[in-house]
Amino acid sequence: MRMMTTDNSELMEVSSVRAEGGKVIVSGTIMGAMPVQAVLSGTELRKGYSMVSFGTLWQIFKIFLSGKGA
Repeated sequence: MRMMTTDNSELMEVSSVRAEGGKVIVSGTIMGAMPVQAVLSGTELRKGYSMVSFGTLWQIFKIFLSGKGA
């Protein structure tokens, strides 16, 4: 999965997402070169939920089902 910036350049290529020891670990490369592993704890995941509104979740669901995207 690729995460893009607003100017459509690649920010991060996500190669895996896994749960390990009560945390979620996102592995990939940033800007095509630098390997990275981001660790999300339960506390951080809960903070993330508070950033996403029902309207945003609905839009994500519609994009997922339509197969459309950038």
